[in-house]
Amino acid sequence: MPELSPRRRLLVLAICCMSLLIVSLDVTVLNVALPSMQSDLHASTSGLQWTIDAYTLVLASLLMLAGSTADRIGRKKVFLSGLVVFAAGSLLCSLAPSLNLLIAARMIQAVGGSMLNPVAMSIITNTFTDPRERARAIGVWGAVVGISMAAGPLLGGLLVESVGWRSIFWLNLPVGLVALLATLRFVPESRAPKARRPDPVGQLLVIALFGSLTYAIIEAPEAGAATSVPFAAVALASLLGLLWYEPRRDEPLIDLRFFRSVPFSGATVVAISAFAALGGFLFLSTLYLQNVRGLDALHAGLWMLPMAVPTFLCAPVSGRLVGNRGPRLPLLIAGLAITTSGVLFAAFDAESSDATLFLGYALFGVGFGFVNAPITNTAVSGMPRSQAGVAAAVASTSRQLGQTLGVAVIGAVLAAGVNASSYRDTFASAAVPGWWILTGCGAVVLVLGALTTGPWARRTAERTAQRLEAPDVREAAGVSA
Repeated sequence: MPELSPRRRLLVLAICCMSLLIVSLDVTVLNVALPSMQSDLHASTSGLQWTIDAYTLVLASLLMLAGSTADRIGRKKVFLSGLVVFAAGSLLCSLAPSLNLLIAARMIQAVGGSMLNPVAMSIITNTFTDPRERARAIGVWGAVVGISMAAGPLLGGLLVESVGWRSIFWLNLPVGLVALLATLRFVPESRAPKARRPDPVGQLLVIALFGSLTYAIIEAPEAGAATSVPFAAVALASLLGLLWYEPRRDEPLIDLRFFRSVPFSGATVVAISAFAALGGFLFLSTLYLQNVRGLDALHAGLWMLPMAVPTFLCAPVSGRLVGNRGPRLPLLIAGLAITTSGVLFAAFDAESSDATLFLGYALFGVGFGFVNAPITNTAVSGMPRSQAGVAAAVASTSRQLGQTLGVAVIGAVLAAGVNASSYRDTFASAAVPGWWILTGCGAVVLVLGALTTGPWARRTAERTAQRLEAPDVREAAGVSA
């Protein structure tokens, strides 16, 4: 990639942030619209789960494939394709006449979304070559997630109340068009010096694992064991297939040697746990505020601000703490805040008063605001520079997988306990196991934040980096000889 002027680099960063904004907004805006969709499309609880999980599931399955494809054929080409597909999927979502067609359109959206965020991060990394500039650029990138968390519920509520739920998908069209035209004009093409080869078998196994596991969890309350057990068996077989097949490839989709690094393994589990908590939290809160309290979408969005604002404010603080003191303190704060929030709802009936509801939402917002920055930092800690991008891609996949599982598991628990004929009367008691699961996710973040960031953990990362670098060193030696 040619050296760009400071103004051109800022333009590239702004374009990449626009893509992140529409992908991030899509999740937070959608949650506020769930009750309206449920009424308009006559959807069950599992149907609502699929409107979220169809998107995050496809996204999780294709992130690493999209990143490696962009490295191979050109990041700009893949990024442009992602914008077109995402915008087309958004248009189809807004026109969907039934729940099944909406879910299918969400999957098309996700195919486009998988080409945006990991590729945009690669573009940023290659545009900002100075480490200080790159750190600031990534900080801006991270702040966009906070903006989407803060603006999404309010914007979604306003649109749903004034125009209808279909309008939330119209947001993506003008932003996507501006990003498309700006990318054509200002973003240079770039490729990796040595791109990874495709791994179609590994990719199919990942899709089978994520898809069958999610289906088994979501459909279990309604379809029963006869339907869910075979899919659970497929998920187990896919996992065993990955564990057997991937170590035998020279360039696997997922290099299992990464997991010998305790910080990397810890970051992966923390990402799954934290984003499972987020997915479950948004799902339960939206249904409670609108279907139980009877709030309209706009006022439900306003009630989400006590969670969204701390997320926005704490994210940059967490980034500075990671830079100055390492990831341990932010992870401990995150784990403690999410756990406390979960306990408030599960054991002390936080919904019973506005004050405790506000406190529970604010604590969760603080926890989630602190958790995001240390995940990528811990995942790439000690990794060779040539492998850092792949490690970050695994962390991103873990985030999406966590959100998928959070909605699937907590939604399934809720569906099993809610009596459809008396939804308002049974919701609070049916949601308690879900809040305990969320509490457990926070406890995992807290414990792993303490265990995977110390000297012993860092030594395992250094040993793993040496093993990963060894083949590259031998290959370079062979070339020079």
